[in-house]
Amino acid sequence: MSKSLIMIFCLLLGVACSTVKPVISNNNAFIGHVRAGMPAIDPGSAIYELQVREGVSYQDVVDSLKSISEGLNFVNPANFPIAEHIKKRGIDPQGIKEVHSFCNLSLGTDIFLDHPEFLVFAPCRIAIYEKPDANQKLKLFIGLARPTFDLKSIRNPTLRAQKSAQELETTLLEIMDKASRGDI
Repeated sequence: MSKSLIMIFCLLLGVACSTVKPVISNNNAFIGHVRAGMPAIDPGSAIYELQVREGVSYQDVVDSLKSISEGLNFVNPANFPIAEHIKKRGIDPQGIKEVHSFCNLSLGTDIFLDHPEFLVFAPCRIAIYEKPDANQKLKLFIGLARPTFDLKSIRNPTLRAQKSAQELETTLLEIMDKASRGDI
């Protein structure tokens, strides 16, 4: 092969490569939003966690979750008191451990219509739990299984589903923030 043919081949290859745009997932573009002062969302984590403010009790968090979510048209179809079930097995649960489920079909329907398989992630889950701090003192936390992260499990999610998951996640993050402060 002559040098000129090799140069032409390389030139054509370079032109072809420069016109082909790489496929970039936009899933991280559609993550929830947090208000100023809240920890940033880690797009690589399925969990968003907030420590409950000092002086805010477990019952304050539960009451707040219930009140705020109902005001935003969410239903709370199920709660799972995991710590109680652990205790019944004779094991110390080491603090509060429970999961609350939340559903808002106004926010989630677009996801289910475009991707029925997303139902495996429904309803949305917020956990309330205690874990030890650096001094081994139990601290109360609230955590969310992020809908936008769950949507990454769907192949080629529609733009409508991505926007819906983002709105759902943002709303749940707002609920969590208020509950972590004991707001009603």
